[in-house]
Amino acid sequence: MVSPIVAAIISFFFPGIGQVVQGETQKGIIMFVAAIVISIILAYALGTIGNIIYLIYAVYAAYDAYNMG
Repeated sequence: MVSPIVAAIISFFFPGIGQVVQGETQKGIIMFVAAIVISIILAYALGTIGNIIYLIYAVYAAYDAYNMG
């Protein structure tokens, strides 16, 4: 396990990976797959709004990884 701040930074750029390094592998994999789906489907289908949704999701993932520590 790493410090909560490092996990939050990792999870902001790669949602779900911060959860994996904190020991929640299954949750991290689910969040990572969800991030890929959000980034591919919503970003291309909705454009700017999809990117904003992805950014909100990345912030949530960072917050969740930080709180796990």
